[in-house]
Amino acid sequence: MTAPRHQEQMTLVAFLQASNVSVYSGSWRYPSAAADFLDVRYYQRIARILEEEGAFDLMFFDDRLAMPTIYGNSPSEAVRYGARPVKLDLSTVLGAVAGVTEHIGLGATYSTTYYQPFHVARTFATLDHLSGGRAAWNVVTSVNDAEAQNFGLDQHLDHGQRYDRADEFIDVVAKLWDSWEDDAIVADRASGVFADPDRVHEIDHHGTYFDVRGPLTVPRTPQGRPVIIQAGQSGRGQAFAAKWADLIFTSDPSQEVADEHYRAQKELIAAAGRDPGAVRVLPLVYTVVGETEAIAKEKEAVFLDQLVHPMASLTLLSEVTNHDFSGHSLDDIVTDELIDSVSGIRGLVQGIRRHVGEGKLTLRMLANHRATLLQGPRFVGTGDQVAAQMQQWFHAHSCDGFVIAATHFPGAFEDFVRLVVPELRRRGLVRTAYKGTTLRENLGLDRPAHPLAPTDGTGNA
Repeated sequence: MTAPRHQEQMTLVAFLQASNVSVYSGSWRYPSAAADFLDVRYYQRIARILEEEGAFDLMFFDDRLAMPTIYGNSPSEAVRYGARPVKLDLSTVLGAVAGVTEHIGLGATYSTTYYQPFHVARTFATLDHLSGGRAAWNVVTSVNDAEAQNFGLDQHLDHGQRYDRADEFIDVVAKLWDSWEDDAIVADRASGVFADPDRVHEIDHHGTYFDVRGPLTVPRTPQGRPVIIQAGQSGRGQAFAAKWADLIFTSDPSQEVADEHYRAQKELIAAAGRDPGAVRVLPLVYTVVGETEAIAKEKEAVFLDQLVHPMASLTLLSEVTNHDFSGHSLDDIVTDELIDSVSGIRGLVQGIRRHVGEGKLTLRMLANHRATLLQGPRFVGTGDQVAAQMQQWFHAHSCDGFVIAATHFPGAFEDFVRLVVPELRRRGLVRTAYKGTTLRENLGLDRPAHPLAPTDGTGNA
């Protein structure tokens, strides 16, 4: 059964980090890599390319709230090998990007585990106003003890508690975003009335994790509510995404796995009482593009074999699994005992086995799948060849579009918009120009009606 989809064209999302690296952890070592990642113009350049030449729907930034310090209980290896030790504050980065762009969506990762709902609601409402309705929140629950230790805790909450807290957190944020009705501001200078107090509401939320009075100090935003992104891979994570997300970011090692994930996720969305066709499911992919196939394959070999130090890979594996692998060798076999003893590793192993088969799996292989181009599908070739691969996935209903991770800056997105986007446009798969002013409009998503707005009997305002 083919999962429903409303849009005829792909959703294109650029995936970045405000860091010394792109999502690919060896990017800083690429011979032409830009070193000005601490300069605001670095991010503004990327944004302009994605908007002006690629007409991307959205650029969004991953984040962690700690250096990778799980390996050896120290940040040393992350610092030594550039394994994502730098992570800038995203609200500042996106504010700077908003000022030099007009259409592209602007997304940031904010944790429901260590932030507070009022802070997150205000941050994204402010960004939505100041960008003219282009804000998106990537909702995460955080992953390891290093983050907990930066917020006064010894260890992070267990998986179930993190999602319980996240459910209540996003419910509170939604209430705060709706605490102003759309027409609350009167701005009547003659009478001196700025806003109608009957249309600005305290939320008086009292729950398991949060007590929040409200109202928010930011009026209702151009989008009504910023777009919600979610990337949970576990069963609980997929259910959470089905309930809340507008865009669901997946990480699947092959098209076969993506097919299954796509159909299962759409079924969960329907079971949650939402329209599956109005929620985008978008896998992470890398693209390596060249003027010829030979050039593309030569570049791919560099990214696969030469740039990521093995210790950087193992450091990042420790981060994502919250397990210290410093007592292991890279050539240690991944045994059933190890899988049973490391929280979060089973899903990684299962995904990689579907990709490489049932032979011996070493820690080196597992670590490489987390830190190199092996972690997701790769589309490699000329612009025409990459466009054809993307079209095949899209027309097979394996996805609703793609989250494209860059291999290096500058270069990766420049190659994509110069060589691939024209081919996608020729096939009618992506836009030639933006149609709306807000991110929701450009995604073809309805603006959520205010809960107190009158309806026409069908639920529409």
